[in-house]
Amino acid sequence: MSNLRNDLVGIVWPVPELDPVDQFDRLPDSVLLLILNKIRDVKVLGRCCVVSRRFQSIVPQVDNVVVKVDCIISDDDASSSSSSVLSSDKYSRNVFSAFVRVFVGGIVKPFQALGHFLGPKRPPLSPSSSSALCGVDDATAAAGVTHHSPTQVLRNFSDIRSLRIELPNGELGIGDAVLLKWRADFGSTLDRCVILGSSSITSDEESSSTSSSGGAGDDSGGVPEPFCTNGALKLRVVWTISSLIAASARHYLLHPIIADHQTLNSLVLTDADGQGVLCMNREQLDELRAKPLLASAASKRTLMPALNMRLWYAQHLELPDGVVLKGATLVAIRPSDQTSAKKESSDGSWVSKAFEEPYCTAAELLLKKRTYCLEMNSF
Repeated sequence: MSNLRNDLVGIVWPVPELDPVDQFDRLPDSVLLLILNKIRDVKVLGRCCVVSRRFQSIVPQVDNVVVKVDCIISDDDASSSSSSVLSSDKYSRNVFSAFVRVFVGGIVKPFQALGHFLGPKRPPLSPSSSSALCGVDDATAAAGVTHHSPTQVLRNFSDIRSLRIELPNGELGIGDAVLLKWRADFGSTLDRCVILGSSSITSDEESSSTSSSGGAGDDSGGVPEPFCTNGALKLRVVWTISSLIAASARHYLLHPIIADHQTLNSLVLTDADGQGVLCMNREQLDELRAKPLLASAASKRTLMPALNMRLWYAQHLELPDGVVLKGATLVAIRPSDQTSAKKESSDGSWVSKAFEEPYCTAAELLLKKRTYCLEMNSF
């Protein structure tokens, strides 16, 4: 009877056969590396390092990495000193000096804080340090552990080919109703930049009462009178200069990372707000490594060359999805001394394709408006 009871127990609750071999260990390193490349996030990769010695040895080989910056540590002393330098910089000798002095004061501190966070302030960590790969983790921040800069974190990776860094927000403080987006491509200096701005964004219903005046004077052969008399042109100048300063500051801060990672093929530095995007491809990265970086150490940004700008403007621009941009402005920027080969590659669809929808459509519609040409000295 007891034997029968034991048999019944074995049938209802079968004793599992223990497999001494972990099935995951049967995966070859190449497959495991492929899986880790799909993760991308540097914090998650850092946590993977503590799983096993095998993971710890494979994670540094990941070639597709995303670094999300949780916070930017400010440096009040650095920002105050740079503010005084900028106030007496070359801006005082050009036509835009008044606008720059007013506006730069509000964006110097974020740039200095960004430099303090991205810059290599601390000695590099050893590749075996899994905490370094975690970046700024919530638990470590709560415990008061020192934050690690992206420059330090990325030194733990030996074969990065695609890198994306995302800041917590854009550098330029603008109103909620104002649209300001920019994309800049850099080599050793600026290759090209596109800026899209609008004084306000409304729905089609909200702006129906004023839609009859939309863009009536845009193609008359001159700049619309309200654009020149009500401060709109001055505001666009501020948008352009501030976007270029933001782009050049980001480019300057990326130089140590580019120098550390010779295998990079693609580098993107963006922000969670979607305000600005800096891009560099393999050719541009190689150009930066081959040519000296023309930079201002005091203001911590790459110097801008003399620029040619093309501007398109519409008082009222209605998009297919019902969104209406008031005072819509598109600016395309290139260095004045850019080679013919680069100018040919820059002409065409790069302006309209610089942004995602619905702003890609907005750029395409603005390109059909009259073009105004401007020039800007180096700064």
